Parts: sequence; structure tokens; C-alpha cells
Amino acid sequence: MRYGFIGLGNLGRHLAGSLVAHGFDVTVNDLDKQQASELIDAGAAWADDPKSVAEAVDAVITCLPSPAVSERVLTGERGILTGLKPGGTWIEMSTLDEKEVLRLGAIAAAHGVRMMEAPVTGGVHLAATGQISVITGGDADLYERHLPAFQAMGNRIFRAGPLGKAAVIKVITNMLAFIHLVATGEALMLAKTGGIDLTDAFNIIKASSGNSFVHETEGQVILNGSYNINFTMDLAVKDLGFALGFGREFGVPLDLASHTLQTFIRARSVYGGDAWSSQVVKLLEDTVGTDLRAPGFPAEL
Repeated sequence: MRYGFIGLGNLGRHLAGSLVAHGFDVTVNDLDKQQASELIDAGAAWADDPKSVAEAVDAVITCLPSPAVSERVLTGERGILTGLKPGGTWIEMSTLDEKEVLRLGAIAAAHGVRMMEAPVTGGVHLAATGQISVITGGDADLYERHLPAFQAMGNRIFRAGPLGKAAVIKVITNMLAFIHLVATGEALMLAKTGGIDLTDAFNIIKASSGNSFVHETEGQVILNGSYNINFTMDLAVKDLGFALGFGREFGVPLDLASHTLQTFIRARSVYGGDAWSSQVVKLLEDTVGTDLRAPGFPAEL
């Protein structure tokens, strides 16, 4: 099975790298060819545009920042659909809204191309080691056909159901992560202003019923001051917007998610859309007038 991979950003280049490392035939493309240099050195082939990628492979994987970019890569003048043979598969690993997944899947189907969705969760640091979780949506036979590739990229593979359902649960997991991030910042600040050593506070929370995956991971990049989680404010606002959209559609009040979205919008207005999402905690640091630094935490996850 020959795979194309388009979108070699913070996440995509690690996912593509896992495919190459496991011996898959991979052709890659990105707006910035420099992003592909290590993959090419490792054995991946380069193609100049999405059409050229699609012409060389059986399935094209995309990992892109927004629905608009995904659609452009799929349907553009030299997009995936102009090069992928009928019967080929498009695997979308970006985080999209369910309606966008279904709409784009219908466009692909009209060209004889079958779509799967396979967003990932767990953080870029887990993608770098092939330990990220992959959530798939789509037909069962496609799941079985591409399972070896998913297993190369991640260590926990889930099938959420038909096309569109992976988008729903992925947005839910991101919603929880952003809520937990704001809560972790508040907890650490309360501990510091209450006279607790931040290293002690981190470890006690980690051992408590208040612990979370976000506290264990993003808590560290807050305490070391790097904030580097390889996920931006723009992406956080996008995903929280998707969550609020699901809330309206499904008739579910999302009080915490709504408040968290407003907090991220405020943080984005202060620090910029390209700032790391964990810098949302800096709003609290600036308000209180003290930082949340603690010695001894690694510079990166």
C-alpha cells in the first residue's frame, strides 16, 4: 500500500515519519519543502503538489490546519481529486467539524474516492514516539485495509463508527483538554499564592483525585516557562468553536466549554493566534502579577 502524506507541520511530520520508519512507501508534500527534509533523508519521496502526490499512491493522508485548507487541497486545480485513481482512499487526520467531514466525504465520493477520518489525540510529543491515539471513522472494510498504517502511527487505535463520528469525539477530547488546561493554571496559581512550593503542588495534584493528563503534561511546560505544546491559540479557538457548535446542534448546554472559549479568545487577543495554547495560563499570571515557574522541569515534553 503506497501512501501520500500532505501537511508536515508540528503533528503531520511525526505521523509521516512513523510511516516511513515502519517501511511504508510514502510520498510527501507541504507548502514548505524544508519541512520534508528529514523525511526525504529517511526514504520518503517528494511531490510538488497534491495532484502529484495522489498520482503516485493508493491512499492520501492529510493533516491540515482548517476545513478551508482541507477542501482546497482536496478540490483545487491540482488537488487530490485530480490525481487519485477511482477506488483510492482519502484519509483526513485534521480536526474537522462533523458536517464538514460529511460534506467533503460526499465530494470525494462523487469522484470515486472513499474517505476515512482519523484524527489523533494525546499531544505532539506522543506522535513523535508513535504512541499517539488514533480515532477513526468510516467504513469497516477501509478500517481493516488501513489498520497497519494506523498502527504504525499510533499505539491505540479506535473506530468511533461511521464517517463523521470520529470528528465528534475528537472535538470532545480537545474540549476537555482545554477546560483542564485552564483549571490546571488556576490550581497552580492558587497553590503558589497559598504558599505551596510549585514542585510539591504539581506532584501532590498528580497523585490526587484532581489529576489529569493535561496536568501531567501541559502542567510541566507551564512550570518550565516554555509553554511549548506545539498547539496554537488559533487551533484551540477553532476546536472549542466546533464543540460549542455541537452543543447547539445536540441541545446540550456547555457552560464550562463556553467560558473556556471566551478565555482563549481573550488570550489570543493578547498573545496572538500563533502563541502556544498553554499560554492561556499567562493571562492569570499577568493578572495576579506572578509567574508559575518551578525549577527542575524539562525544557520540552
